[in-house]
Amino acid sequence: MKIEQLRIRSLREDHDLTQAQVAKILNKSQQGYAHLENGRAELSIKDLKDLCALYNVSADYIIGLTDTAQPLK
Repeated sequence: MKIEQLRIRSLREDHDLTQAQVAKILNKSQQGYAHLENGRAELSIKDLKDLCALYNVSADYIIGLTDTAQPLK
């Protein structure tokens, strides 16, 4: 499992959101979002930006360039 898959799952769970809730925010089906979390689909730049905004963390954190979940500036 890739680091971004672990991070987006952990962030979702930390925010007490379901896959269906995040999928709706990303304008995807629940299954489409589940594919992001389990690696069956690639994370697009648009989805990455939307997840960063939703969770108020940097893209560097989600993709594993840093282990510190710093808020967006």
